[in-house]
Amino acid sequence: MEGEKKYITVEQLKLHNKPSDLWISIQGKVYNITDWAKDHPGGDAILFNMSGQDVTDGFIAYHPPSAWKYLGKFFTGYYLKDFEISEVSKDYRKLASEFNQLGLFENKGHGALYSVISILVMLYLVVYGVLKSESVLVHFGCGCLLGVLWVQGAYMGHDSGHYQVMSSRRYNKLAQFLAGNCLTGISIAWWKWTHNAHHIACNSLDYDPDLQHMPVFAVSSKFFQSITSTFYGRELTFDAMARFLVSHQHFTYYPIMIVGRVNLFIQTFLLLFSKRSIPDRALNIMGILVFWTWFPLLVSCLPNWSERFMFVLASFTVTALQHIQFTLNHFTGDTYLGPPTGNDWFEKQAAGTVDILCSTRMDWFYGGLQFQLEHHLFPRLPRSQLRKISPTVKELCKKHNLPYKSLSFLDANVTTIRMLRNAARQAWDMALPVPKNLAWEAVNTHG
Repeated sequence: MEGEKKYITVEQLKLHNKPSDLWISIQGKVYNITDWAKDHPGGDAILFNMSGQDVTDGFIAYHPPSAWKYLGKFFTGYYLKDFEISEVSKDYRKLASEFNQLGLFENKGHGALYSVISILVMLYLVVYGVLKSESVLVHFGCGCLLGVLWVQGAYMGHDSGHYQVMSSRRYNKLAQFLAGNCLTGISIAWWKWTHNAHHIACNSLDYDPDLQHMPVFAVSSKFFQSITSTFYGRELTFDAMARFLVSHQHFTYYPIMIVGRVNLFIQTFLLLFSKRSIPDRALNIMGILVFWTWFPLLVSCLPNWSERFMFVLASFTVTALQHIQFTLNHFTGDTYLGPPTGNDWFEKQAAGTVDILCSTRMDWFYGGLQFQLEHHLFPRLPRSQLRKISPTVKELCKKHNLPYKSLSFLDANVTTIRMLRNAARQAWDMALPVPKNLAWEAVNTHG
């Protein structure tokens, strides 16, 4: 029977890399997903990015075992002839299989229940404090508490977006809708569109939207060449305005993080009212309307404009801690140009992520995302399991001589500011030699 199999080479597979002709390989079998890409729950962008190559590791990371049974209808009848699996990939797949057998992906713990209870309690206290108290300090405290509520709501939306929270996709979608759209005002459709692309193309300068913050931030000198964002389909122009802003990015980093939520609101509206094909567009718009009904009403219940401004600013300032955390996880990671490749999944995630060291008491505050590498390798794994698998991931990195970057929150901030400052100096004086690795320069910069 082996002699009857039909084979194609890796080079032949690469030819099927267009939206109109999209083939992929999973564990040596070749699939044609051209017509199905638009219906992919994770969006079509990540499929376009990985087209024409083997995607086994990414498929294992993102899909439960039950997903394998749906592949048959896309099988082309061809097998991949000369594809070599790296030793790292072999160990990664073995580890994922072991975690499945241990039931770690299904053992969600009580984290979701605790998160829901804490969110409801905080929401009650915020509303009660605004409506029943006349104290300025109480109103200030309510603003801060609302920020914490938004942080935890974002974690809930994130986890449910990865199908980590509830027992079924329907309940996960409900959790996404409530925690994301209704509670935080950020569309889960926008989040899934950008976040899935980020996971697949972690720290690719032209494919990962989470690094494309021009003209405000540049984490690599390659942005000074006005590279084209494949994700957004436009040039990230390094003009006079971008040069001015990037030249001061180490000073503006924290202030921009405070108002960063405004950008998320804008991005939500731009996507929902664009011409793009968006799953559940009406549902997402309805959820956003819920947020923009209750939040302005709550703010209007405060007695004067100065307190209203203080309340909103306090809530935004607290949520800035989450925005800072997200950037610390990747801004100083290794970067590259070009699309993601299928056979270095583990290597790219290890190179592009930074873990944040903290005690178990802080797990709730960080939402599990302090274990950024562990989450990127196993995005379906509930946050309650990430600390447990961390030593195993660290050992695997050590075995294959791969980086396992882990810093305290303070050290991660210092390293990030050094990197931003180094890039700012280069942007200010383009006559200076451009280093190849800003993260390395940041670590080795003194004074």
